[in-house]
Amino acid sequence: MIKLYGANASPFVRKVMAVLAIKQLPYEHIPSMPFSGDPELAKVSPLSKVPALIDGELNIADSKVICRYLEGAYPDVPVYPTDPRQRARADWFEEYGGTVLAESAAGIFFQRFMRPRVFKQPADEEAVDKIINKNLPPLLDYLEAQVPVEGFIFGDLTVADLALASPFVNAGYAQYTIDAAKWPKFSALVERVKAHSAMAPLLAVEAKAFGG
Repeated sequence: MIKLYGANASPFVRKVMAVLAIKQLPYEHIPSMPFSGDPELAKVSPLSKVPALIDGELNIADSKVICRYLEGAYPDVPVYPTDPRQRARADWFEEYGGTVLAESAAGIFFQRFMRPRVFKQPADEEAVDKIINKNLPPLLDYLEAQVPVEGFIFGDLTVADLALASPFVNAGYAQYTIDAAKWPKFSALVERVKAHSAMAPLLAVEAKAFGG
């Protein structure tokens, strides 16, 4: 059976979990925190990052690598477009979601959730304000012009949608909501991803962990 290492609430682990759900692949989830010094995680993830995955004799880490492997090894239910041009766009959106979007969302989450709850420090609201009012708007402006009014970017739910929406689940735990008046299409896309049958059960588990 496939083994997946990582923390449920990581946007990258969540993305892989959703892909496994879409493909209806059974797996064992092994909760692991990145950079925790966990010796078991270090064996499967040389950089101590999550997610990491074992499938038989194969051991790989990094969500993009894992998702591409799952697509090639278990192609019956695709999570990437098959057309080369659309696949390239999907790869780009996955990169965009996993870098600049994830970094901004992580900044909000760290300041408003991790600092008070884990480090017992007040949030730096000046830093949060900079992220929300300076860093995020141009990123969201770009996405607003890229996503459809209805449905998902490439018809069915793909890794592209997951990668763009998942960081905002974390930001939501830190009381950030995308302004639907300014970015109605992208805001609605995020909500559709969250409501999808592959994602909703994952978020329900997270809600219990976060006291929701």
